[in-house]
Amino acid sequence: MNDADRRTKLMQLAAGAVFLAIVVVVALIVVNGSGSGGDAENIEGAAEVSDSLSGIPQNEMVLGDPSAPVELVEFGDLQCPVCKGFAEEILPPIIENQVKNGEVKLDFRNFTIIGPQSVDAGAAALAAGTQGRGWNFVELFYKNQGIEDSGYADDAFLEAVAKGAGVKDLAKWNEDRKLLRPKVEETTQEAQQLGFNGTPSFAIKGPGTKGLETIGTPNSTAAFEEAIEESR
Repeated sequence: MNDADRRTKLMQLAAGAVFLAIVVVVALIVVNGSGSGGDAENIEGAAEVSDSLSGIPQNEMVLGDPSAPVELVEFGDLQCPVCKGFAEEILPPIIENQVKNGEVKLDFRNFTIIGPQSVDAGAAALAAGTQGRGWNFVELFYKNQGIEDSGYADDAFLEAVAKGAGVKDLAKWNEDRKLLRPKVEETTQEAQQLGFNGTPSFAIKGPGTKGLETIGTPNSTAAFEEAIEESR
């Protein structure tokens, strides 16, 4: 497949996702939007998250072998219920297979669109990433996500998630999350510059792409696998 055909294919994947993801969005909101999370005193799923990520390298917010040929970038908001749905239903097979076998690395970048606490949560995730627990924080936050923009993501909740995610030095984490707020704003601007207007949105980079190319919001694990294959 030549460059023009490959680029057309990636654009078709993104365009198809715009339509098909509507069904996914509705379903995931129904499944996840009425959850009873957001309780700092009752953080659940820490062991499950730890097991699912065990043995996978983490470098700041990048999950997977740093030399993996394909980089899949997620622009997400930790308060977004659809992002939670993708984290729990669509992305796990990619992590279990392509990430674990060294084909793909996953890069989480904040795209904060829901409310002020999204910035706080995003900075907290980045701070966990400085201690190699960034993806543990993201995944555990999603498992305990409360009602969208309801005020649950306060300092007590974020610290409880950090503890559950295995962040060892909480004093350093508290300092780092203050310093890393500009990085949250930076990646939010990057997402906007790429033309994204909702979360989660994805881009991909590999030997077969011309830099970082947008793929929108693929609607299934299979659609992600196809995009990965097209980027090789």
